[in-house]
Amino acid sequence: MSILCFTSVIEINKINPYILVSAEQASFLKESWRKPMPVCVRINGKPKTPWRINMMPIGDGSFYLYLHGEVRKASDTKVGDSVRVEIEFDKDYKGGPTHPMPSYLHKALKENPRAQEGWDALPPSRQKEILRYFAGLKSQEAKDRNLSQALHVLGGGKGRYMARDWN
Repeated sequence: MSILCFTSVIEINKINPYILVSAEQASFLKESWRKPMPVCVRINGKPKTPWRINMMPIGDGSFYLYLHGEVRKASDTKVGDSVRVEIEFDKDYKGGPTHPMPSYLHKALKENPRAQEGWDALPPSRQKEILRYFAGLKSQEAKDRNLSQALHVLGGGKGRYMARDWN
């Protein structure tokens, strides 16, 4: 794989620092890619191990490369700085959930075929988002409440869950 190297200025989109990756630069990494692109990135040669992240498509073939705080801290950079950017397509990226499914969610889905069907119909990115959310729940009350809401919307019920309208 080739590494894309260029110089750019760190900009800000609302509260999110980013580097703009042009359509031409993005096609160097992966031609005709239109969805979030998994990449490994280094800014000014830091961090030592390239940071894994998804570049977000803008819609015209270009991408936002949002810079995580750890990357900016490692490279000692801030918004407005001119930086050397190294990006490589992350060929080792594996889509889908990275957090294990909690046993109580797995059991509830097995007992509710409609909710299981709804879960199976979700794209891997949405499953990943839900599992990441469940992994962060601490109290039993929060787990019970979220399990009930998840089963309701996955089973076809209308409602608002995880900042989305479901129907």
